[in-house]
Amino acid sequence: MATLKTSFTDEDVASFIESVDNEQKRKDSYALISLMEKATGEKAKMFGPTIVGFGQYHYKYDSGHEGDAPLLGFSPRKAAISLYVYTGGKRQDELLKSFGKYKMGKACIYVKKLSDIDVDVLEDLMKDSIQFTSEKYQRVKS
Repeated sequence: MATLKTSFTDEDVASFIESVDNEQKRKDSYALISLMEKATGEKAKMFGPTIVGFGQYHYKYDSGHEGDAPLLGFSPRKAAISLYVYTGGKRQDELLKSFGKYKMGKACIYVKKLSDIDVDVLEDLMKDSIQFTSEKYQRVKS
């Protein structure tokens, strides 16, 4: 079985955020930490070198591949902030219609800055994602 490339670490979240060059991304990152900690009831923790994760669940696919991942997360990347709050489904697709300015990857949402999106819709996306993931996979309590 392949070793997971990304896992939770003990690296300091604040140190990571302070290393981000863009001041707006640092401010938005602290706002996202507050929103995601509130949504999950879990403290921010580094997941790999560049993802800030919140909460944890264990997945196991039919292929036998398994591992742990954050319930929610984000990464303040150079081009955009990657939001890991999307699980798919009609409800989330409906919510995205009023989300604001974003780009979509396969499983993540890219935003330039928080002021480009509706934070209330982000909160709804996070709640929906937590509910879906908690029902489908085993949530790990920290």
